[in-house]
Amino acid sequence: MEPLFEHRLKLAGYETRALELEGEGPPLLLLHGFSDSADTWRFTLDALGRRGRRAVAVDLPGFATASPLREGPVLPQLDRFGSALVKRFAPGGGAVVAGNSLGGAMAMRLAEREALGIAGIVPVAPAGLDMARWMTIIERDPVARFVLASPLPIPRPVLHAAVSQIYRRAAFHRPGSVDPKVVRAFCAHFSDRATTARFLGNGRRMFGELADPFRLERIACPVLVVWGRQDRMVYASGAKRVVDAVPGARAEIIEDCGHCPQLEAPERFAELLLAFDPEVARAA
Repeated sequence: MEPLFEHRLKLAGYETRALELEGEGPPLLLLHGFSDSADTWRFTLDALGRRGRRAVAVDLPGFATASPLREGPVLPQLDRFGSALVKRFAPGGGAVVAGNSLGGAMAMRLAEREALGIAGIVPVAPAGLDMARWMTIIERDPVARFVLASPLPIPRPVLHAAVSQIYRRAAFHRPGSVDPKVVRAFCAHFSDRATTARFLGNGRRMFGELADPFRLERIACPVLVVWGRQDRMVYASGAKRVVDAVPGARAEIIEDCGHCPQLEAPERFAELLLAFDPEVARAA
């Protein structure tokens, strides 16, 4: 069992937190989704650690413990951050990049850059493909409106209860079955109303950029796209667009699962990630 190290580092000028396994094989780089953190990959990292695989998950700029986003378009900032991550942990190429939602969109955009030498990508319900109006859904939620409009300071337990309720409803097909530790980890980075408003503001900034964020014809590496059948935030129909546009790409649709397979179907997702062999996929 490889131990998991938590440490700070700087990538493309952004300070961030990394959860790292010093195992064998090509590095698996794990990118989280909107308003989430590296903690979303703890089940996956546990499975990888038991197999002795090398992996690292990081907080993305603008979220969790990472530096705030700067002025200007968001996706180019995340591109620079992701490129720096790849160069840091796979300077000679060969990394496999997996990402959920916004992180999945990052993985696909990184794969468009042939010079990075990415061996393969595993986008998990990537944002930018057949998306619901999730910012509108979140901001119109009565609980979210109460949190954002309250004239009084909101105690952290009340804030976390509100965030927990929205998160469970939006991200999971079976909200009641989600491990409470998963929900606590997600809520932990919502320290106050201002932080919550900043996270939502980041979402509003990037939503328009996600309308047409890919040049799928530029992706030449092997692709395994993973989706939960009952995803309400980014519809599983987006998988067909990837498979149709990228030669050799394949899709795995997980039944009875919502937007975060790494959390709602952790064993199945870990099996898929561990079985993904870019060299075999490239030769097929």
